[in-house]
Amino acid sequence: MHIGLQIPSFKYPGGTAVIRPKLREIVTSAEAAGFYSLWVMDHYYQIKGLFGEAYTDPMLESYTTLGYLAGLTEKAYLGVLVTGVIYRHPAVLMKMINTLDILAGGRTYFGIGAAWYEDEALGFGIPYPSTSERFEQLEDNLQLAKALWASDEIAFEGQHFSAPAITNNPRPLSTPHPRIMIGGTGPKKTLRMVAQYADACNIGDWVGAENMQQALDALKAHCERLGRDYDTIEKTSLSTVIFLKKIR
Repeated sequence: MHIGLQIPSFKYPGGTAVIRPKLREIVTSAEAAGFYSLWVMDHYYQIKGLFGEAYTDPMLESYTTLGYLAGLTEKAYLGVLVTGVIYRHPAVLMKMINTLDILAGGRTYFGIGAAWYEDEALGFGIPYPSTSERFEQLEDNLQLAKALWASDEIAFEGQHFSAPAITNNPRPLSTPHPRIMIGGTGPKKTLRMVAQYADACNIGDWVGAENMQQALDALKAHCERLGRDYDTIEKTSLSTVIFLKKIR
């Protein structure tokens, strides 16, 4: 079992000026302590009532932040838990993932999901299509990633996106490619895509043990139907842990 650290909040005493040194302290300490991976959320608003008092609390763009973390670390894997499909054109997103993986020395996860924070998207003026269309966009992203990482140049035509001559230059360093992680527990679409395209899945512990087991059972059924080895998929869960500092 591996333990990773997600950084969900950038609200630190001292304001904006301390974000950079505080992040450096957190990630270098985490890597020195042996954490396997480091993660950030893909949000522009803070999640209301969860990690901050208000949606206006500080939030950094995820891939820019991971670029900074790549330069601070040498061993920990890096990823977004998880990228929302509505925020970036898939071809541009692939260039960002490749770039991050190269600068991180081949230790990148490609975490992705169908996105859910409607208020955030609308507040930033980002189109927020129907649930069914967002899942179609998710599959477009996954198909593009698999096709691109299998070649040096492809012509891609999906349901919602096209890239007539997208190149894979320079290629990512991860072998055979950055690990694809899909977040969510939807039994019909999400877990089918995990079985078909992904190297890892992420299930939040807030769904409860029974629902988590049901999700894993659904994933196993999809794997059996598609001829995929269930055991080759990394199973991960997101939980909240509070660390208390001992004062001597």
